[in-house]
Amino acid sequence: MHDTDAGNTSEIFVAYEDRLMSLSILKKEHDRLICLILNIMKATWNGTTVAESNDTIVIEGNHYFPEDSIKSNYFQPSSTHTVCGWKGTACYYDVVVNGDTNADAAWYYPEAKADAKNIEGYVAFWKGIQVTE
Repeated sequence: MHDTDAGNTSEIFVAYEDRLMSLSILKKEHDRLICLILNIMKATWNGTTVAESNDTIVIEGNHYFPEDSIKSNYFQPSSTHTVCGWKGTACYYDVVVNGDTNADAAWYYPEAKADAKNIEGYVAFWKGIQVTE
C-alpha cells in the first residue's frame, strides 16, 4: 500500500484481486478505510473506543476480542457470573467511560470448557456497546 498526501486528501493505492486500485478520500476517512482493509473491529461506548482488534472471534453473533486489545482503564471487575452449558462460567466487567458506568457490559470466560477454548480470556460486549468494523 502506498500513501501520498495531496492537500486535505490522501491517495491510497490498494492491491485488490490482482488490480491496483486508487482511492482519493478525505483525511478523516483515511483511518476508516484502513480499518476496513484490515478488518479492524471496534467496541465503542459513550463515544469512546474501549477495544479494537483485527483478530476477533465470532460466536453466536458476538465478537470476542483478545484480552490484550481491550483498553483496560475502562474496565472494572464485576461480581456477576453466569454459566453457559457449553462455554463455562462467564465473568463480567463494568465498562466505565467519562464517569458513566455500564454495569456488566462485557464478559469473558477465564476457564472455558473444551468446546470454547478458542475464546478463553477473550472479551465480548452487549448492553449498548457498539461493535463495528
